Amino acid sequence: MSITVFLADDHAVIRDGLRYMLEARADIRVIGEADNGRDTVRKVAGCCPDVVVMDIAMPELNGIEAASRLDGRCPATKIIILSVYSTSEHIYRALKAGAIGYVLKESAGRELIDAILAAHVNRRYLSRKIAEADIDEYIRERHDQSPLERLSCREREVLQLVVEGRSSAEIADIVFLSVKTVETYRSRLMKKLGIKDVPGLVRFAIQQGLTPL
Repeated sequence: MSITVFLADDHAVIRDGLRYMLEARADIRVIGEADNGRDTVRKVAGCCPDVVVMDIAMPELNGIEAASRLDGRCPATKIIILSVYSTSEHIYRALKAGAIGYVLKESAGRELIDAILAAHVNRRYLSRKIAEADIDEYIRERHDQSPLERLSCREREVLQLVVEGRSSAEIADIVFLSVKTVETYRSRLMKKLGIKDVPGLVRFAIQQGLTPL
């Protein structure tokens, strides 16, 4: 049987290229795609593919948050992060969220196929440019909490929508909360991060890979 794959990336040209490459193989079948993290969670929960290939920096809900939500909804689905970010912190957060693979976009191609095949048999796969021993050591020795970990899941969700320019009313509609509750979350997360204005939040979100430039 073919390995079923779902593609999540906010760039159509990347999704089209990945679909073309993967479907050239008889043992891989792409069964769906999405261009933002929120739709990814909804669509994947409806079809539970064998593997999800997902970017980190996506609108509405980033790939790491999406991965953490899928971990409980489709426990058999394996997640591979395909990203431009190569820092140990990004890789750590992805693995902690439930990803089994991490492939750098600059080395995608054959590596992505290898990662999909590895994920299908429940083996972790990291791009060859990522030193697995260094990542394991980073995870063991990481003591300081990331600023993002000070925030709750809902606060991180509101943060991303704020830096994408959404109003409190728009955010309330998206996350099914009242405007007052959204503003409370917004005030609370800014206080936790020690950031006093939206431009500061935008700079922080870009640094953390929550949103693209």
